[in-house]
Amino acid sequence: MANSRVDDLQAFLAVARDQSFTKAAAKLGVTPSALSHRMKALEERLGLRLLARTTRNVAATEAGERLIGSLTPLFDQIAMEVEALGELRDKPAGTIRISCTDDMIELCLRPKLADFLTNYPDVTIEFYVDYGFANVVAERFDAGIRLGEAISQDMIAIPLGPEMRLVVVGSPEYFSQHSEPETPYDLTNHACVDIRHRPDGAIYAWEFEKDGKEFTVKGQGQLVFNSIVHVLNAAVDGIGLAYVPEALANPYLADGRLRKVLTKWSPYFSGFHLYYPNRRQSSPAFSAFVDTFRYKS
Repeated sequence: MANSRVDDLQAFLAVARDQSFTKAAAKLGVTPSALSHRMKALEERLGLRLLARTTRNVAATEAGERLIGSLTPLFDQIAMEVEALGELRDKPAGTIRISCTDDMIELCLRPKLADFLTNYPDVTIEFYVDYGFANVVAERFDAGIRLGEAISQDMIAIPLGPEMRLVVVGSPEYFSQHSEPETPYDLTNHACVDIRHRPDGAIYAWEFEKDGKEFTVKGQGQLVFNSIVHVLNAAVDGIGLAYVPEALANPYLADGRLRKVLTKWSPYFSGFHLYYPNRRQSSPAFSAFVDTFRYKS
């Protein structure tokens, strides 16, 4: 097949993946009009309609879905083989794409990031901050970061940090106007700064444990974020109480800008892990990343 036709197939996958000519065209460096003409020409050559177009979006037809299923593993294999050629270089090189959240970067990666980039100048790391728990395979990430207990068993999981827990924190200014909660149930009378991980998801209910029994409490508040860093900042600013990773709050606890409460109800659980498909062929760059950021107790 001519190179131009291979390019058309890759372009088709980009359009189908983004469900948008505009988004796919931006990634491919062409105009949406030119990309649309290429797709029409591809459909004419195949004698099949691959994309169903509406005024708002683009979706693959049944034939398109079948072609996606056939092409994706082939192009993934090509990409892995090309990436594997990096083993012939003197130094690891390439781009590593990671899906994670703000606090994961802050707690697990930031302390070692500068040294890693200095040691591996030919490696680029692209972090995508996402609280919606992206599918790393479908979204073509090299790996993601989640709590160990939330990772499916068909993934390889590498610990990035120790066990952790969430703690309820508030500022001295807040507690000067509100009494400290004595039990988690008292939180219903407090201004709680909440987090919603996905636009279509529920507000996260704060999880506690007492005498081996787990339970959740939903407080009332005027602020909801989708980033734990902003939840923490709101607590520092005296707006309300926050339920955040203890390690993330420690600098503010140490200098007195925050106080923690209800700690005997806050259980420890498995910490953050890097995860990726067990069929993934590790490149030298990715192997160096894993070796650097792996938690060593």
